[in-house]
Amino acid sequence: MSGTRSACAARRLSLVITAALALAGCGNIEPWVKPYERERLADPIMAFDPHPVSSAYMHHVYEVREAARGAVGSGGGGCGCN
Repeated sequence: MSGTRSACAARRLSLVITAALALAGCGNIEPWVKPYERERLADPIMAFDPHPVSSAYMHHVYEVREAARGAVGSGGGGCGCN
C-alpha cells in the first residue's frame, strides 16, 4: 500500500511541476512583430488583396457566373443584373 501511495504522490508531483513549467512559459509574452518591423508589414505589397477594385469586380463576375456558389453577395439571375 505504501508503494502505491508514494508512486501516486510522485506522479502528482511530476504533473504539478510539468503544469507549472508549462504555465511559466506564458508569463513573459513579447509581441512577435517589433515596432520597427511594422513598417515592412504595412507595405501594400503585403496586403492580402493588392488590387481591391479589380478584385471586387472579378469577385462579382465569378459570383454571377457560378450559380451554385452563394451566401456571398446579393441575389439575382445569371444575367448580371442584381
